[in-house]
Amino acid sequence: MNELFRDRLIPVVVLDSADDAIPTAEALLAGGLHTAEITFRTPCAAEAIARISASCKGLLVGAGTVLDVRQCQAAAEAGAKFIVSPGFDAEVAAYCAQIGLPYLPGCVTPTEIIAASKAGLSVVKFFPASVYGGLAAIKAIAAAFPEMSFLPTGGVNEENMLEYLSFGKVVAVGGSWMMKGDIRAKTASAVAKIAAFSEGRE
Repeated sequence: MNELFRDRLIPVVVLDSADDAIPTAEALLAGGLHTAEITFRTPCAAEAIARISASCKGLLVGAGTVLDVRQCQAAAEAGAKFIVSPGFDAEVAAYCAQIGLPYLPGCVTPTEIIAASKAGLSVVKFFPASVYGGLAAIKAIAAAFPEMSFLPTGGVNEENMLEYLSFGKVVAVGGSWMMKGDIRAKTASAVAKIAAFSEGRE
């Protein structure tokens, strides 16, 4: 799990063609990131994950927007090293536990977090963060769940990511802003800001 959050930033990647998988992965790596979430919002997701898994060994690739066990199985068979869902699904949680994959479900209410905790999870995605109260909401919820950590996504960008990362219960942030335009340059900019922020806190 520590490897998953090593950069404290997970790019959310939507690919329309599997042919874009390797160039995108290489741009993220060149920008300094070592993790990517390939979403199942498009039909090519599994093939894209398989191509990256086979060719980009320096990138820990996972599957996002996983809605059910069928998609989870397809992602795992393609080589996904972690699973992200927009909400909590008990069947996906059980399957991931069975095969040893980290599962990051979207949870924004105490009830959802209790369900995730009962499934043995210690990190949940807080999504969409901007809609559900942002950092203030995470802090309020975290007070009731001291063993739970959070990965906020949705409305997170380069301007507010350090605000989220300043809270100790936030292990990383997720976002897609670096996926528009020059991926390598935008990634490098975000990575540099996080590195400077982390050094300043040591």
